[in-house]
Amino acid sequence: MDEIKPIAMPGTHEKFMEFFKRQDESTDQRILDLGAGHGAFTKKLNDMGYNMFACDLFPEIFQYDKIECKKVDITQHFPYDDNAFDMVIAVEVSEHILDHENFFAEISRILKPEGKLYLSTPNILSLKSRMRFLFRGFFYSFNPLEITNYDGLQHVASRTLDQYNYIAVKHGFREAEFDIDRKQSTSRWLLVLLTPAMFVYKLIKRPDPIHNHRKLLLGRLLFLTYFNNKTTKV
Repeated sequence: MDEIKPIAMPGTHEKFMEFFKRQDESTDQRILDLGAGHGAFTKKLNDMGYNMFACDLFPEIFQYDKIECKKVDITQHFPYDDNAFDMVIAVEVSEHILDHENFFAEISRILKPEGKLYLSTPNILSLKSRMRFLFRGFFYSFNPLEITNYDGLQHVASRTLDQYNYIAVKHGFREAEFDIDRKQSTSRWLLVLLTPAMFVYKLIKRPDPIHNHRKLLLGRLLFLTYFNNKTTKV
């Protein structure tokens, strides 16, 4: 079949695949591609031998005919049994929803104990993003919202890492292990220029050690790994 083009911005799937391959996950796992879009990532993992499942708010746009794509509104109850999956993958999904309470609660429910959630989302903590917010009032990858547009395609939730962790831990996950896709050149230059000011600030106040981690200051996208902390099947 013809190549399936991802909905995510160019390069996102390639970088996420590099990240995923570094995890060296065994192929005998049931994986849900949450917010699968056209099915580009579903196809890649299915071709690698994983037992893939897919869902999306708009299953009619799913183009990979070897896998069924269920219609799922991720702000509602997911149509899957408890402990149904070893892994859930959500590539560039979480920034499109406001209800992250239900998002993490339902993913925790359908994951097996010690199951994993891998997600990617724009990194609003990069220096480029912080500077953009200072001058424009919007973080990296976020723009003024079309107030009457509720199609689910806009970026509506600009959350920080600690906010994601706060909600995830509440719903049974451990705090995320984090990585980035690549370093932004703009953020690199800003780090050089701002290093003296950041040094002085450290002398005055103790900055947050996570939000000022070098990866978060420089990265374009966040890659987060959440382990389901429930120890018994519900």
